[in-house]
Amino acid sequence: MKCPNCGATDTKVVDSRPFEEGSVIRRRRVCPECGNKFFTYETAESTPLMVIKKDKTRQVFSREKLMNGILRSCHKRPVTSAQIEGIVRDVENTIKAMGKKEIPSYEIGRLVMEKLKDTDDIAYVRFASVYREFRDVETFLAELQEIKDGKTDK
Repeated sequence: MKCPNCGATDTKVVDSRPFEEGSVIRRRRVCPECGNKFFTYETAESTPLMVIKKDKTRQVFSREKLMNGILRSCHKRPVTSAQIEGIVRDVENTIKAMGKKEIPSYEIGRLVMEKLKDTDDIAYVRFASVYREFRDVETFLAELQEIKDGKTDK
């Protein structure tokens, strides 16, 4: 590794430790030429997860895009930031556990809807109205009735 201070190419690793739950290795290095101490971080290369959109185009999975969609659904609802972060983390972990390199957007939407349904009914309906592309009031009312029926069965 090249020293960022003097440019020497023969630096020595003094210490290595796992970082970020073991997904990164942090190495402390020292340059024998100038004595400069610095850190490097090593991660495994991975191919990005691709999302297959409804129109069959593909784009790289974006945690931020997922978070923004959930935030819009939960706007002015009693859903905490921690709950939203938990939903995003759970959906992300579920997707990673599938071990796929590509995932259809409808699968991501289905996972989010499952989590929102358990968190807040209004946020769920908001998300579902966009995800399922409700075209009319009847479709919207049918979804609300399904939620209502589910609550009375418990």
